Amino acid sequence: MSDKRPPITRHYNPYGGKDSGAVSRRADSEESGVIAGRNAVIEALRAGVPLDKVYIQKSDEPTPALGHIASAAREAGAVVVDADKRKLDYMSGHAAHQGVVALVSQGAYVSVADIVARAREKNEPALIVVCDEISDPHNLGAIIRTAEAAGAHGVIIPKRRSASLTPIVAKTSAGAVFHIPTARVPNLSAAMRELRELGVWIYGTAADGGKNLWLTDFTGDCAVVVGSEGEGLGRLVREGCDFIVSIPMNGAISSLNASVSASLVLYEAVRQRRG
Repeated sequence: MSDKRPPITRHYNPYGGKDSGAVSRRADSEESGVIAGRNAVIEALRAGVPLDKVYIQKSDEPTPALGHIASAAREAGAVVVDADKRKLDYMSGHAAHQGVVALVSQGAYVSVADIVARAREKNEPALIVVCDEISDPHNLGAIIRTAEAAGAHGVIIPKRRSASLTPIVAKTSAGAVFHIPTARVPNLSAAMRELRELGVWIYGTAADGGKNLWLTDFTGDCAVVVGSEGEGLGRLVREGCDFIVSIPMNGAISSLNASVSASLVLYEAVRQRRG
């Protein structure tokens, strides 16, 4: 018997098919945002369900079926991640995942140029949030919620080592993920260079920043870079910023939560732009 499998064909109807039981299971999976099991993930890919990440169990002896799923997922635009069995057990609620778990995307991604174009179309100075490896989905959701409320034109996140538009992020953002464009890029430094080429100044946030937040001009085209919860700005990302700004701290605690920092900087920009 050949291991070669027929190609996965994508259709527009997410609930098409003859097996009503499989349809029901897929609908339940999409409601929770998690799809577990080889057949369920294959069905989702065939149906064109937008998958954000597909986790494949690590193994010393690769399985052709899992390799086929990984290839199809990459072709569909999903990020494929190696994971151990314990992680897959946890993500699937200890269901029979057969070595694969997928997360359904809760929003469509755009390009960096699309975000800048949105500001140009509104005849407004660009206001963009760049998230440097924000791994906590609650933090990312809170940042996206604040960005949308502040009138930012978009959010940029990296493909790797970052939370993405999962159901938890959508819920924490109070639905803001459906109202503000998000770009997911393979290389954050390259995305920042693209922003600069489009006339956008890059402002990194750090406790040891050289510019005081209250004395920084945010009235022009700008992108605010927020560092990860534990490490702050990565070295290359920091080097790619035009300015590093800090939030004045008067207490014993030397740093703020990433989403709180983003809120303060964004609303300082809003204050300045409203005069």
